[in-house]
Amino acid sequence: MSRAYKTLPVLPLQKGAGFVRPRQAVPDRVGLDDPALSVMTDFALITAHTTSPMENIEAARARMIHQGVRMLLVVDEQNSILGLVTSTDLTSEKPMQIIRSQGIRHSDVLVKDIMTPREKLEVICLDDLQNAVVGDIVATLQAQGRQHALAVERQADRSQVLRGLFSASQIGKQLGTPIHTMAVARTFAEIGAQLSD
Repeated sequence: MSRAYKTLPVLPLQKGAGFVRPRQAVPDRVGLDDPALSVMTDFALITAHTTSPMENIEAARARMIHQGVRMLLVVDEQNSILGLVTSTDLTSEKPMQIIRSQGIRHSDVLVKDIMTPREKLEVICLDDLQNAVVGDIVATLQAQGRQHALAVERQADRSQVLRGLFSASQIGKQLGTPIHTMAVARTFAEIGAQLSD
């Protein structure tokens, strides 16, 4: 005997109707001893903002402003992470160096020209965050000289999936005090480049 299914009532969509977007409730205030995960933007709850490596930097800047973020993941057609680009990258010396070296206009500089490539990205494993506190994240950001830290989840096959993001500016707002980080030179070439600036 088959079950009888009923049709549900339908009605027109109202003018001006919006749509639900994923939202993560982050605490307004945290302390250094609160759980680290309380200050992580969790991509299981919030959609990660992305861009293409072939997008020009003016469009990437407009996307950041429109979405209210300071960092975009750079992804390929399969949504594999190629790198990331930050608002600092967009306003740094990098675009001017590209313009001078390639003889192009500002509007021709692409995200791929100034992004931090995947090979240079370092991540924190979600397992290591389970018992970590906000102070540990702040210390890590400061030691790495970074505004952002990425968190990954290990899959059964040991592959990584980007799970979340820590932002020094967001943590600073939640702590009620700015988090100061400085770029840290890691190689002799980087030290030499910083000294010649």
